[in-house]
Amino acid sequence: MFTDIRFALRQLRKSPAFTFLSVLTLTLGIGANTAIFSLIHDLFLRGLPFQDSSRIVHIYGEAKERDLKQMPFSVPKFWHYRDGQTVFTSLAADWGNGYILTGLGQPVQVIGENVTANYFDLLGIRPILGRNFLQQEEMRDNVALVTENFWRRRLGSDPGVLGRSIALNGVATTIVGVLPNLPISWFDRDAEVFTVKPFETANVTKERLMLGVSFMRCIGRLKPGVTIAQAQSTMPALVQSYRNQHPETADCTWTSVLVSAPEDVTSDLRPAFVTLLVAVGAVLLIACSNVANLLLVRFSGRRREIALRMALGADRRNVVRLFVIESTTVSFIAGIIGLCLALWIVAIVPKIAGDNVPLESGISLQWPVLAFTLALSLLTGLAMGCYPAWQSSRSDLVEGLKDSNRAVSGSRGQHRFRRGLVSAQVALSMVLLAAAAMLVASFVRLSNQETGFRSDRVWVGGVGLPGERYPDPPSRERFAQRLLEELRVSPGVETATTVDGVPLSGNYGQTPYARTDRNPLPMNQRPLGLMRSISPGYFRTLRIPLLTGRDFNERDGVDGPLVVILSNSTAKKLFPNEDPLGKQLLFGADNGNGVAAEVVGVVGDVRSRELAKTNDVEFYRPWPQRSFAFFNVMVRTSMNPEAAASIVRAALDKIDKEMPILQPNTLDAIVTQSLGQQRLTMGLLGAFAGVAFLLAVVGIYGAVAYTVEQRTAEIGVRMALGAQVQDVLRLVVRQGMNPVIIGVLVGLLAIFGTGRLLAAQLYQVSPHSPFLIGLTAVGLVGAALLACLIPARRAALIDPIQALRAE
Repeated sequence: MFTDIRFALRQLRKSPAFTFLSVLTLTLGIGANTAIFSLIHDLFLRGLPFQDSSRIVHIYGEAKERDLKQMPFSVPKFWHYRDGQTVFTSLAADWGNGYILTGLGQPVQVIGENVTANYFDLLGIRPILGRNFLQQEEMRDNVALVTENFWRRRLGSDPGVLGRSIALNGVATTIVGVLPNLPISWFDRDAEVFTVKPFETANVTKERLMLGVSFMRCIGRLKPGVTIAQAQSTMPALVQSYRNQHPETADCTWTSVLVSAPEDVTSDLRPAFVTLLVAVGAVLLIACSNVANLLLVRFSGRRREIALRMALGADRRNVVRLFVIESTTVSFIAGIIGLCLALWIVAIVPKIAGDNVPLESGISLQWPVLAFTLALSLLTGLAMGCYPAWQSSRSDLVEGLKDSNRAVSGSRGQHRFRRGLVSAQVALSMVLLAAAAMLVASFVRLSNQETGFRSDRVWVGGVGLPGERYPDPPSRERFAQRLLEELRVSPGVETATTVDGVPLSGNYGQTPYARTDRNPLPMNQRPLGLMRSISPGYFRTLRIPLLTGRDFNERDGVDGPLVVILSNSTAKKLFPNEDPLGKQLLFGADNGNGVAAEVVGVVGDVRSRELAKTNDVEFYRPWPQRSFAFFNVMVRTSMNPEAAASIVRAALDKIDKEMPILQPNTLDAIVTQSLGQQRLTMGLLGAFAGVAFLLAVVGIYGAVAYTVEQRTAEIGVRMALGAQVQDVLRLVVRQGMNPVIIGVLVGLLAIFGTGRLLAAQLYQVSPHSPFLIGLTAVGLVGAALLACLIPARRAALIDPIQALRAE
């Protein structure tokens, strides 16, 4: 075996051009497949780093009749399920929170969560220092768990961290444990502090919480032997008992749906990665067919060597083994280089995807990826080497020994095999190029989709108001009002405003609503609509047109009459053929029926939740009348928006120097990041399609060039007998284009057969778009024609005398 490998390496060194082209071709195929497998392994196969994560489920609320999906839990619902369920070892809950950290230098805002005391025990996460929360600490003690990153970066890896006090929102909080760094697919990317007061929030009063305000993620660990299906079958009884005992809550009519934790964090990504997996599989097949064609030519050219070996006693199996080892050596070398290419691809993927794909920034090479690359390299070498080696070893012994330097055209079966490979390459390239064209067209349409607001020159930053210093709506209103006054007189600021959730940031709230004059449904049967709390100037800052009525002003404060502004679509839906101004709407769950607000204006529609979907219903309320402990400052500037951070910092320092700015960004960047997953799919599939196209064209050129070389004598005879240049061109091009046309036709059928795979990922583009498919076919045929014309022209310039003399 080692002797055969050394011989294979010597043969490859003798043919550097063949070796380079084969290794390069396979590197692209193996590298692309390894990269996608590495991503799939991290996202889908490795699983969450929790103890037996497949037995952890996320419990969602759902009301299909009102188009409500994946709804969170309320406090009373969690308590009811926790005490009444029989299929889980325990239930736990969490919700994202922000904290102002002081006492460690400049005040900073840190991201974290409020969790139940058993949360990390349920997940099976053990601290690297200290302990998890105790049940008696829940809702009573000011204690915290911090991550290893927090401990090392903010506390300098203090060995005495346990028992150390830090100030969170002005409250002295004792650290009881240090957690290992947590997976971003489950927790927020920057989550680093966890406290144990999950059943209270500064944004909602206790009375409103008990009316079913939903904001918590509820998870459970299945008891041994209980399946998800069995647990799901117990949910209707829990739903009914909750409805009977808490008929006043907003969420008592929702059903409950269980989703396993691994599926929960990746379900939105599956269609895109299935598409990419199919794409890289096609690229590898094209690469293999290219190299198989080269091997068939190479092994056929060594017919004399094969005959000599067999004449000296070598049997056919030994000859085949020798050639297969040579092809496998090529693929193994390509696999090593392809692994490096895959590492580079995986390294840039998080940058392309942004925060939309839960990939860790650090890259580590897991053993399943190494095993996959090794297996793929060996299988590739065997698959592309077996047939050429077997075919070449079937040559006639006597004819092979007679052969010297004459060109060997190969058997009719070998010609059919090569033409079949070309057709397969063209068909696969056709599918990939068409899919890439559709995704590019879809992405362009989505990128150019009107959002309904102007994002240019707008800076955004978050501000959290500690409950100790700003405990009620009047104090929060005064803070926001003073901040806006300082900003509006600052140089370079055109307008400034506040909002609870920035459009397209993924942060939004929903509330039940109903008309007051139409026998409103019970509160827990009302539909939910998007709700934003804004300050005066919001519409001017984002250039959202005011269609009728008025904007909010300083009179719409905490003590003023409750008012609301509607989007245009909302006005048409709720008040068809009516003037909405002056009408009353019920919102929320206060008093068991909601509070009434008067419509004072109508503004243009905004795509604030997803760029690909319109918002049927969206309401705007004055921030003082619906204020929270957290809000976003938005500043439109006459300069580079990133320079607004220093302006906002200066304004905050005049009011409260201990107030940090959270996650400063530009609105343009937020809009761009909202398309991260689409950009990733389009970019990778486009790159793979480009590689497939290049490999297919090279394969076509190689096949035609080889045919011309082998038929030099025949072409010389034809020209000696009177054939013209155009006759030779027509002959070569026709024979080269025949398998191309067959491949295009097969590709067209495949496109129509696989359209369903792409349909869900396209925006305003049909998976059977005649224009894009036709453009792809024309482009591929044109490139193939050019690849045929180059060797065809060389054939037309053959000197008949020289060709016949060589023969």
